[in-house]
Amino acid sequence: MSRHIVCITYDFDAQSGFISRGLTSPTPLSRGEFGAVASTRILELHRKQEIPSTWFIPGFTIETYPRACEAVVQGGHEVAHHSWAHMAPASQSREQEENDMVRANEAIKRLTGRYAVGYRSPAWDLSANTIDLLIKYGFEYDSSMMGADYMPYRARQGDVVQLGQPVTFGQESSLIEMPISWTLDDHPHFEYWRLPDTVNPGLQSPQTVMAGWLDEFRYFKKSVEWGVLTYTLHPYVIGRGYRMLAFEDFIDNLIKEGAEFMTMEQALQETKKRL
Repeated sequence: MSRHIVCITYDFDAQSGFISRGLTSPTPLSRGEFGAVASTRILELHRKQEIPSTWFIPGFTIETYPRACEAVVQGGHEVAHHSWAHMAPASQSREQEENDMVRANEAIKRLTGRYAVGYRSPAWDLSANTIDLLIKYGFEYDSSMMGADYMPYRARQGDVVQLGQPVTFGQESSLIEMPISWTLDDHPHFEYWRLPDTVNPGLQSPQTVMAGWLDEFRYFKKSVEWGVLTYTLHPYVIGRGYRMLAFEDFIDNLIKEGAEFMTMEQALQETKKRL
């Protein structure tokens, strides 16, 4: 039987992504603050459409905006791990990464009553230690890598990469990778960033972006009988009014196209039957 699973996911960073990049003056912080405002309208959309979703929430956001995060749980959505303060693991020592992982997971347990099943790395930048640590702390899936588009796969440990040499692939682990893509992330399409060494222009037309995202689903449906397609959004990005209008139309079109919406944990259980 043909089944095309869609996971709508949110990285509820609030100000953490700005702070981790050194953007701590009032205006950039206010951009992140808008995420707590936008989360309300996003949750209302999901309530009306009866669509489950997964929210990757840093511990910072849980402690800064407890009521907004409680509303996610009350809406029946999955809460997954997204670090403590949006520091990229590749920039941390193993000890720093582990302490960060444990601290954030404790915040998730206080919020939901249990530890997270899934993890997404800030900026999708894993360290050499991340997969080992995820397995150590009982995570079942990661959603930070791009080695496939519609087919989840087992993350590897111990790849050997040397300049000028072919890659030596390591062993498959128990951790299941739920793949993502920058092309299916709202942030690079929409957000204007100006840093000392780079500028991301963003500010694209929502209708153009959503048309591309819908075409991705159509190709997904055309090319495989079963799979999981993940979209990544940020409340402070997608939650702007004119983007919400386009996003609402996009959701309506996915429904018409026959998408089966699941949390990532639900999609994980479906995946386990196939790997």
